Amino acid sequence: MNPWNPTIPTVDSENAATIFVSIELSKKNWLVGIHTPLADKVGLHKVEAGDSVGLLALIRRITKKVERTMSGPVMVLSCYEAGYDGFWLHRVLVAAGIINHVIDPASLQVNRRARRAKTDRIDVLGMLRALMAFQRGEEQVFSVLQVPSIEGEDARRVHRERERLIKERIQHVNRIKGLLATQGIYDFEPLRRNRRVRFEALKTAMGTPIPRHLWNEIMRHLQRLELVLEMIRAVETQRDAVIEAEPAANENGQKIQHLVRLRAIGPQFATVLVGEVLHKHFANRRQVASYAGLTPSPFNSGSLVREQGISKAGNPRARTTMIEMAWIWLRYQPHSALSRWFNERVGNGTGRVRRITIVALARKLLIALWRFLETGLLPDGAELKA
Repeated sequence: MNPWNPTIPTVDSENAATIFVSIELSKKNWLVGIHTPLADKVGLHKVEAGDSVGLLALIRRITKKVERTMSGPVMVLSCYEAGYDGFWLHRVLVAAGIINHVIDPASLQVNRRARRAKTDRIDVLGMLRALMAFQRGEEQVFSVLQVPSIEGEDARRVHRERERLIKERIQHVNRIKGLLATQGIYDFEPLRRNRRVRFEALKTAMGTPIPRHLWNEIMRHLQRLELVLEMIRAVETQRDAVIEAEPAANENGQKIQHLVRLRAIGPQFATVLVGEVLHKHFANRRQVASYAGLTPSPFNSGSLVREQGISKAGNPRARTTMIEMAWIWLRYQPHSALSRWFNERVGNGTGRVRRITIVALARKLLIALWRFLETGLLPDGAELKA
């Protein structure tokens, strides 16, 4: 039986006829390319955007036609590019017994001409050819994303919402300071608790009250800032509840609780790392570093040999967090083996050498934390919180 839907029998892939389906998603409509064993030509069909019922009905109709003609089992393989629509369609297809792949758009090969034609038809045919090659065993034609569970995907929203709120807080603070600077006021701090009392007592550089319309505009910015601060507190309370829960509600909660035991790692770092990287299962340390985009990208062609730096092909949020954590690790874990390794190579150096080495430290630290969660092996020389 199909593990995703017990009502659907599992198909023997070796003896089954294969139907290949590629779906080009957009907000207006979906273009579906279908290749069957009955014809060499690819059939193109349009489905209204978001109409998963119509899509499944189309696939089911063509599947029945192939079954009648081939007189045997039929297997359906489908794919679409990850993007605006997320993973809900993948879950619908899998529940219907379809083997679906969510493709990393950056991994698909395209024409390298300076000006190349790009249409939905070209894209859907290109995905279909890549899917057929992938099924033949050519695994390098594209990268398949690991679709998270509904619970895992939902858990990410806490730290991602906080990240957006922090950016919004910075925008309001900078705007308030910028408006006051036009009146010669440079010492006002909008994040202080007595912000309203201090603002009402402000005078311009000429000693006159702040103009009425400017005063009203800044007051509205202060109201929005206070609302954002309240939201940040609510999100952080929700984040910290996972750490304080005993026992943890799930495996990710247990991992977060283990990470915050280490000095230099607080609730935010632990939540981001587990939510973005360490909730996944990796086969080896290279996969861990590669997922965060911290692996080197050498250029070695003929007589040209040079390093291009890290690939930056992985999760940018995880990469930024790890580099920030590496600096904090040096401060709060000075006796660890990783900190000693950094200091031996950098010494009193500054500038470019220090920046390059901190990236290498971030890669080593990420691998060490992965091993800590997988095996319980504490990073060499690291200290736990009291």
